[in-house]
Amino acid sequence: MLSDDRTQKAISHTALIVAAKRAIEHQRSDRLFDDPFADKLAADEIPVLLERWQKLGDNLTQIKAKRTRFIAVRTRFYDDFLMSAQLLSSQVVILGAGMDARAFRLPWCKGTRVYEVDRSEVLDYKNSILQDVPAKCIRSVIKADLTDNWSESLLSQGFSVTNPSIWLLEGVLMYLPEIAVLKLLQTISELSVDGSFLAADFVSVKSVEIGEKARESDRGRVLRHWQFGSDRPENLLQNYGWDATVVQPGEEGANFGRYSECPPSRNVPGTRQVFLVTAKKNSPFIFK
Repeated sequence: MLSDDRTQKAISHTALIVAAKRAIEHQRSDRLFDDPFADKLAADEIPVLLERWQKLGDNLTQIKAKRTRFIAVRTRFYDDFLMSAQLLSSQVVILGAGMDARAFRLPWCKGTRVYEVDRSEVLDYKNSILQDVPAKCIRSVIKADLTDNWSESLLSQGFSVTNPSIWLLEGVLMYLPEIAVLKLLQTISELSVDGSFLAADFVSVKSVEIGEKARESDRGRVLRHWQFGSDRPENLLQNYGWDATVVQPGEEGANFGRYSECPPSRNVPGTRQVFLVTAKKNSPFIFK
């Protein structure tokens, strides 16, 4: 996704971690979603995770449940969002697609086109793993860095700026510097007509600060790479013409029986939080 070599490698690695956690969730009898491809897409990351978790305690089952619940909930949350939004739009753009296999595993409406945007190394790897798997939609692959002019390739492959669109940025924005986040939101908004949908997850400013400390101590394989946080993502998106709804994992609508404790209140400043955001375009974007 990014131009910086170190960060590129980090994000590719986090994509494997997400795939591994999805694969572990898929193994559960009460799984929140089906992803039969995650196991292969995760490469060797599953045994690495299990070995690390085993060192945390004797009850590996409980540790696995706790360490995978966020990815499980987030994946199911955005699966539901996409399946609902597709009834009103037939073009979907997954930015920073990574090891996302939704084009192959979700029951898309006939004629839906799913665009996957990510770096060539990431998509080439995924394509090699899934080369014999038929997509359940019209799948278009766009090999581009999100900080480059990827929108030209999107338009050249048939994306229509006059029809409503659906955008998914799952596990993307926290890895980008603020200037790149704002540019990305600007580009998305310029390409989206009213009635379009957007979904993205955000982390709080405090979460990024904790990630910075983890980076200094060479800890935290994922959060150490976070660069952007927002405590009020709905306000940020409103600046670009989007009417957003925010929910935290564990709250009603984003629990699915996986969280027994309530998330921290958004009214308490300086707390580590994650936000699952869905939005609908309600006005033309005018850059301020």
